[in-house]
Amino acid sequence: MGGVNLLSYRKAIVIEIEEVDQHVSWIKVQLDNKISKAINYNDLTGTIKIGDMVIINTTAVELSLGTGGVHFVIFNYSNESKSLEGQGHIMKLRYTPYQIRCLAIEEEDSQYHEIFNDFTSLNNHRVIIGSLHSMLAPIVAMLKWLDSRIEVNYLMTDGGSLPIHFSNTVRELKDKKLINKTITIGHAFGGDLESTNIYTGLIAAKEILNGDVTIVTMGPGIVGTGTKYGFSGIEQGQIIDAVNTLGGEAIIVPRISFKDPRERHLGLSHHTRTVLSEIVKTTGKVIIPVLDEYKFNVLIDQIEKLKLNKKYEVFYENGDEIIEAMNHFCLKVTTMGRGYEEDKEFFKTLGAVGTYIVKGLK
Repeated sequence: MGGVNLLSYRKAIVIEIEEVDQHVSWIKVQLDNKISKAINYNDLTGTIKIGDMVIINTTAVELSLGTGGVHFVIFNYSNESKSLEGQGHIMKLRYTPYQIRCLAIEEEDSQYHEIFNDFTSLNNHRVIIGSLHSMLAPIVAMLKWLDSRIEVNYLMTDGGSLPIHFSNTVRELKDKKLINKTITIGHAFGGDLESTNIYTGLIAAKEILNGDVTIVTMGPGIVGTGTKYGFSGIEQGQIIDAVNTLGGEAIIVPRISFKDPRERHLGLSHHTRTVLSEIVKTTGKVIIPVLDEYKFNVLIDQIEKLKLNKKYEVFYENGDEIIEAMNHFCLKVTTMGRGYEEDKEFFKTLGAVGTYIVKGLK
């Protein structure tokens, strides 16, 4: 059996540096007389400048995938060597050419090591569990709009983007001081804290970051195959169970839309229906937005047919203020390319989650 080409890469020249922060450089490269966008992760491939010759991963662009329409720098000829810095011995992206060393918060070299040995319970710490990265900013906006004193932390799983620095959303939320700290778990990396799995990540959120609310979603990008179980958002079920196992309060964010052209996503998305009816083995609090009569009845019918109201506590909340909240913080959010005006019910669901949380904290 012959070999398989799993990725494509090409040589290119950097012709423009569009934007730079500590961790990421957004650049333009010249490739076969064509100008293309690319991303350089400074922590991996070093600093970059105009005129550098680089090797770029062109796979996603060639496949027309929704990963931002950009190439990724694999190697920069101007940075032929790089030495390790910092602490830790836990590897992420293990056994790949890009395996990286990090200091996991639970490892023996960490100052927090004993916290994990002494842990007993999350003591009903509120954990909001979403399935899409686009849920993060609206939920945060609603929380802070209703109560600016709420301290929110974000735990990013490895179901989507692995580098947290790919997320402009996280960068904006931190710059605007809407979220305090971040944790990256599994093979995701770049958070304020690194953790090896969802359980230790949740413990860290409660015992180390000590905020009022922790939001858990994957990073940008979700894998979907059009099959019942073949989507990366299925992790939501395992996260719900982990929260309950550790004694937290699982606040479940359903994926709701009446504008998605795919029938399987109408009302409660098949992703949500599958996770809640089959994957979750424990329970939680499902937040449903109050909508107009027809749409509300569609949701109620789906909930009752699957007997979700028997398995979960279902709360109905108003999320209409979500647009005011996002506008107040100047957040322009889209989901599957649709903004608030194109998919109001999706965003009102996230507003309803924020409403429920703030009511419970008062």
